[in-house]
Amino acid sequence: MHIVSLGCAKNTVDSDSMQQLLARAGYQLCDQPRQAEVIIVNTCGFIGPAKEESIQVLNELAAAKRRGQLLVAAGCLSQRYGAGLAQSVPGLDGVLGTRRWMDIVEVVERLRARRAPEPLYHLPSAAATVGGDEHGALRAAVQGGSAYLKIADGCRRPCAFCAIPLIKGTAVSRPPEVIAAEARELAARGCREIILIAQDTTDYGYDLGLPDGLPGLLEQITQAAPDLSWLRVMYAYPGSLSPRLIDRMASLPQVLHYLDLPLQHAHPATLRRMRRPADTGRVCETLARMRAAMPDIAVRSTFIVGYPGETEEEFQALLDFVGEVRFDRVGVFTYSKEEDTAAATLEGSVAEEVKLERRERLMTLQQSISLEKNEAWVGQTLPVLIEGHGQGVSVGRSFRDAPEIDGLVIVEGTAPVGEIVPVTVTGAMVYDLSGKLSQRSPVLAR
Repeated sequence: MHIVSLGCAKNTVDSDSMQQLLARAGYQLCDQPRQAEVIIVNTCGFIGPAKEESIQVLNELAAAKRRGQLLVAAGCLSQRYGAGLAQSVPGLDGVLGTRRWMDIVEVVERLRARRAPEPLYHLPSAAATVGGDEHGALRAAVQGGSAYLKIADGCRRPCAFCAIPLIKGTAVSRPPEVIAAEARELAARGCREIILIAQDTTDYGYDLGLPDGLPGLLEQITQAAPDLSWLRVMYAYPGSLSPRLIDRMASLPQVLHYLDLPLQHAHPATLRRMRRPADTGRVCETLARMRAAMPDIAVRSTFIVGYPGETEEEFQALLDFVGEVRFDRVGVFTYSKEEDTAAATLEGSVAEEVKLERRERLMTLQQSISLEKNEAWVGQTLPVLIEGHGQGVSVGRSFRDAPEIDGLVIVEGTAPVGEIVPVTVTGAMVYDLSGKLSQRSPVLAR
């Protein structure tokens, strides 16, 4: 088997889970698609460019198929477009929806036994019974000294621009005892960092009758895996950062003072059209409470520019907000119209050149803020998780940096991969820091 995983870390976890189940059934992983009997592409269907990439990869693999080779499309694009996907990809053998990734062995076995030339579609609407029919797969993706651990899937938020509820269904939380046991196993395997992911981590436990369930889950994980060094929270939702969650983040030593909080915009009218929480004053109050409890906290956010109806005044409000709040990290996306979403019917589309110009203005502002934030760390010693080295230089991440989306720490000298080492910061760039290995204790335990 050969698996191609596209899109976000949540997809990567599903890909690794499918690989586990196939390996248990006797399939071996191949590095090259040409060598594999079965090729699986775990697609992304979140926004237009991601869909185009998924279809391009599928078509390239389909064109290169040898006789007897099977090509299966799994993931978000498969769930959303179903049988229509085969029309865009001649040579596709199977289509597996994202809600039933755990049926991958059944799908492959049926494909191997079939005689009909038509594609096989396996697109049940029912989502996984988490902790039940996951077939014992570890719902994590290990990357060096870090691991993404999925705590829930789906989303019940009404965001007008987002197709995730159409693809994944409503939010379904995994049992806390199962997650805690997996965290313990990951720590025992040598993972130094666990990153909790879901479409909305702060909604964890709602469907289990555990309102504000994330703080309790953090407690259970840290108790189950006391040797774990770092526990990072991603994908929080504005309005769901409870005082209890802030307290647990501040008081549990393993929980990093880092939060990914996608706000999407700052003008109330735009947020209402997005069907997002529109009280930016409350957001500022919450951020102030977090910074009072954790003065060193690194806050990341993402924003959409060029949303239908966004005026220059609304965009200026976003610029002013970012300049006032001063996030450590910011990602900016231009609006992508997604069919079947509420936003697709909105009037007042923004020209592409205006979207790009606004993105550039916001990123330019944030770059100056990021540089100032980084410069404040020069002279201090930080713990850094080393991810690679070569030619006398090591590369890693501090508590302020989530994998793949944030910055790096470039370190003079060779440090062991997968270990957390003290690094004294000697230089600052817009996104990254530079430093040297130190004998000093880090200014922060985390």
